[in-house]
Amino acid sequence: MTKWLIRRFVADREQVAKPAVRTAYGRLATTTGLLCNLLLAMGKLLVGLLSGSVSVIADAANNLSDASSSVISLLGFKMASKPADPEHPYGHARYEYLAGLMVCVIILLIGVELFRSSLNKVINPSPVQFSWITVGVLAASILVKQWMASFYRRIGSTISSNTLQAAATDSRNDVISTSIVLIAALISHFFKMELDGWMGLAVACFILYSGFGLLRETLDPLLGNAPDPELVQQIRDLILYYPGVLGTHDLMLHDYGPGRRFGSVHVEMAAEDDIMQSHDVIDGIERDILQQMNIHLIIHLDPIVTQDPLVADLRLWLSEQVKQIHPELTIHDVRLVKGITHSNLIFDCVKPSGLDMADDALKRALSEVVRQKHPSYFSVITIDESYATVPQGDGAKSKEH
Repeated sequence: MTKWLIRRFVADREQVAKPAVRTAYGRLATTTGLLCNLLLAMGKLLVGLLSGSVSVIADAANNLSDASSSVISLLGFKMASKPADPEHPYGHARYEYLAGLMVCVIILLIGVELFRSSLNKVINPSPVQFSWITVGVLAASILVKQWMASFYRRIGSTISSNTLQAAATDSRNDVISTSIVLIAALISHFFKMELDGWMGLAVACFILYSGFGLLRETLDPLLGNAPDPELVQQIRDLILYYPGVLGTHDLMLHDYGPGRRFGSVHVEMAAEDDIMQSHDVIDGIERDILQQMNIHLIIHLDPIVTQDPLVADLRLWLSEQVKQIHPELTIHDVRLVKGITHSNLIFDCVKPSGLDMADDALKRALSEVVRQKHPSYFSVITIDESYATVPQGDGAKSKEH
């Protein structure tokens, strides 16, 4: 079914990097979700009103909120596909994140209202009329929602959409909540136990829990969460593949919405190499990363003296010494300016975000390490913040040089 829908309604479905194709995928997913949720909401609302079951009505309201979410997501995909303009040079792709945020707010509001009505049913219980039609509608809803979860997950994975992945999670949660309502209806009928209000509370709590989880996931890219360590590693591996590249550091990535990533990075190359040749390599890296990873990357060239054995030894020694302070500390841009009475050892140190140590304290610790080994060296240290991490064990290592 999913494959048929994609083939039928998404032209150029393999070109997922194109905004038009991404919008087509989003339109298919949200429109399908809207129709399914409206049908489920109407069916549950009808049987819920006829039976007087607050838990079934609560489940219908949940589907109605999902339908509203589909409308908002559809508008979000539409607005996110707008091209960049002078006022928004980075495009409008973050509209998709804003749409997801609005969906979370709706889910939370529905959850609060359902909790209130279910609590009233617990305090003032009333009999629920059992019907096998109700059982059939709930069972059908479970099957439809299970398919929708798979449908959303597949398309969300295809176009890397957090909004659709959230919808997949929400659909999976609906399977659980509707199953609870169905079990409660059967228990109430066969064992004469009034569980309707309590099950309504359970569904409401589940909706609130899911809503807060989705809210946190939706806010992360808007607040500027750290890039995926695997993506960082892929970028590093691609950069280090090029001839003449000795190392890379200070990678920063900015997310302006799905498919709209911009960044900058420092790349170390031998200072003795021809500058035009190094510049040509840098241009090639920027072009290939844009083509292969759809990331607009600006590269800063750091010249590294490779023919001075003293500087090379100092770089290796410093790289080992900083690990004694913290295993994730790294150094780069090591230079030595020799003088008559003293020499300036100049380098940058990248501090991981998890290190609870003030910059001045870190500078003093590093300076003391250098002073003990080389009393005539005066340390000039710049502390850099780490904005991207790689899997443990890789760090910010350079090629051997």
